[in-house]
Amino acid sequence: MEEVVVTGMGCVSPLGNTPDELWKNVLAGKSGVSYIDRFNTDEYEVHFGGEVKVFDPTPYFSERDLKRYPRNVQYAVHSAMNALEDAGLSSDSVDVTRAGVILSSGMGGVDVYYKGSIALATKGPRRVSPYFMPMVISNMGSNLVSIRLGWMGPSFATLSACASSNYSVISAVDQIRLGRADVMLAGGTEESVCPLALSGFSAMNALSRRNDDPETASRPFDKNRNGFVLGEGAGVLVLESLSHAKKRGAKILARIPGVGLSADAYHLSAPRIDGKAVSNAIKYALKDANLKAQDVRYINTHGTSSLRGDVAESGAIYNAYEGHIDDLRINSTKSLLGHLLGAASAVESIVTIKSLIDQKIHVSRNIVEKDPEILLHVVDKEAIDYDFEYAICNSLGFGGHNSVVIFGKA
Repeated sequence: MEEVVVTGMGCVSPLGNTPDELWKNVLAGKSGVSYIDRFNTDEYEVHFGGEVKVFDPTPYFSERDLKRYPRNVQYAVHSAMNALEDAGLSSDSVDVTRAGVILSSGMGGVDVYYKGSIALATKGPRRVSPYFMPMVISNMGSNLVSIRLGWMGPSFATLSACASSNYSVISAVDQIRLGRADVMLAGGTEESVCPLALSGFSAMNALSRRNDDPETASRPFDKNRNGFVLGEGAGVLVLESLSHAKKRGAKILARIPGVGLSADAYHLSAPRIDGKAVSNAIKYALKDANLKAQDVRYINTHGTSSLRGDVAESGAIYNAYEGHIDDLRINSTKSLLGHLLGAASAVESIVTIKSLIDQKIHVSRNIVEKDPEILLHVVDKEAIDYDFEYAICNSLGFGGHNSVVIFGKA
């Protein structure tokens, strides 16, 4: 079975649109959460989010295309093309029949839904855009990247809510391991800082309402957390079989020795409070990698800042490690970016890989008083230097979709 490696990365995020810029700001402990300025939020209960405020799509899209393609698709194409450049790959250097794309989205073109519905209600059926249907569905990021590159290998999207891009990475690993592809682009994209998503998550009481101080609103593992912060962006990894990467002399950023999946089989949105299924996913990934829990000394957690979710996840990790947590360190990138939904774990994977390369773990912001139910060692004061060979990126989605990817040093 082929070993899978990471050879390139690209992103769009509230803290930067290259992996280096993102990592620099994350390592400095900066927050990408602020008041929303894309639309007026006066009538909303929440006025802030992890909004991508600086983004230039013009290198990859004409003015005409920008009117057709929503921001989630623009983010996906930007991230994919930058990841390929980072990997030193082009369509001329791969067998396009063995190169594929799996870019996912938790909500697809949610803002397209919103604007299309308004057009239908106010102007009638003839004013609905002919691009409405193709731009609404979640596979358009994969589709447009495949078209642009001419890649004819496996191309699809996974939809597993907030875990979607981790599922993309795991699915891409499977394609390479099964011998169906040599190269895969994998990740996720989301344009979620928009009126309909903000209203919907607010109606669920899922969002923090710290409107007086947005930068401190996302506080995973803090005793006084009160919901997640809506974010947006995209992340894409270039995955290759080790033999393919070696043959072309590629720089290897990280290895992926193990992956794991499980289902809570419990609730529409709430996690199993006992964390059993998440523990199972971690154990499956460790078994896949032929590792013990103690071999993995860092976990970039799902860590959304939800009341039940943080406790369930930390308990699941504790149980998977059978209490042997002295050398384990955890954090949550969402404390700095907010929750990027279907793009979250792809961007967090980039941060995790950067952590492995530099042997540093970034701070989890905003922990004023750690929740006493959280028994794990959270990096909560400042970034630390740490010696570790393996790291886990956890991602858990509404509906109980649990996913674990283990990254190893190159």
